Amino acid sequence: MLSELTTAAVGGPAGTYIEARTEAEIIDAVRAADAAGQPLLIISGGSNLLISDDGFPGTVVRIASEGFTVNAEDSCGGVAVVVQAGHNWDKLVEHAVLHAWSGIEALAGIPGSTGATPVQNVGAYGSDVSQTIAAVRTWDRERNAVKTFTNSELKFGYRDSILKQTTSNGSPRYVVLTVEFQLPIGRMSAPIRYAELARSLGVEQGKRAYSTDVRREVLRLRSSKGMVLDPEDRDTYSTGSFFTNPIVPAGVAAALPDKAPRYPAGQDGLVKLSAAWLIDQAGFGKGFGLEQDSVSGGRASLSTKHTLAITNRGSAKAADVVAVAREVRAGVERRFGITLHPEPLLIGLEL
Repeated sequence: MLSELTTAAVGGPAGTYIEARTEAEIIDAVRAADAAGQPLLIISGGSNLLISDDGFPGTVVRIASEGFTVNAEDSCGGVAVVVQAGHNWDKLVEHAVLHAWSGIEALAGIPGSTGATPVQNVGAYGSDVSQTIAAVRTWDRERNAVKTFTNSELKFGYRDSILKQTTSNGSPRYVVLTVEFQLPIGRMSAPIRYAELARSLGVEQGKRAYSTDVRREVLRLRSSKGMVLDPEDRDTYSTGSFFTNPIVPAGVAAALPDKAPRYPAGQDGLVKLSAAWLIDQAGFGKGFGLEQDSVSGGRASLSTKHTLAITNRGSAKAADVVAVAREVRAGVERRFGITLHPEPLLIGLEL
């Protein structure tokens, strides 16, 4: 069952399941599925994925390649490290911090594989992978050839990239094989951009801290929100943040109450809002859905620690998670006129 491969622990059976541990095995598995005309789903860490209770009727390829190589390391140019797509992301962050490779320390504790990070332009606490990725090597299924993207060619945006834009229902045109990072050498972090993290570290926003301290505080903050995987904590059985922070015209943001958080969106005339604040202010507090008479019968709910995660309380189906998501999205739209959009890939499901 695909529920065994996802952090939300939901999802039905796979038509065909293949585990690929090398680049050659990944390419062979994808080519075979395409040659047979089979629908294809790529999965690795399973942390940003919600799969239907009916499962996936085609071929599921689990990317299980691991390891990395250091192609260059010097005090001027930094470290060029090429990472296999299936390599655990947090293990890479830990290694980087312990070896004084700077730039990804604020992304500690994010579940999933390294190959998934450029697809979604994974980010947290004011940092995202677009700031350190140099290149991504992929298998182009349309051209039946290897294609390498430079950073600028990846067209990174907020939780977006060309890799995501060319993916349909979990089936990508470009299957990630390796990701190359360019990381400065040093024990100090990248500038701390996120106010909560800066306060936690006792530094001014925009200043640096020791990378080891940043990683420790990020893990503490994430754990307090149920965002670090823990088999004993049902609040961590989720896809992570279920909704992206809305980016809206400045006029829409101005119509919200003064206390509504607002952040730069990186584009003129646009403002980024806090999805968690909107959800809470629309009447959906932590633990919403736990009641037996709720839309999910108490099987799925908002996390008891953080309103952005929809959690499996132990016996949830994908339909239960979606039911909670629909209720929350509809409530936010009624209250504020703003439509929330899901962050995880929905396979065989619609909100």
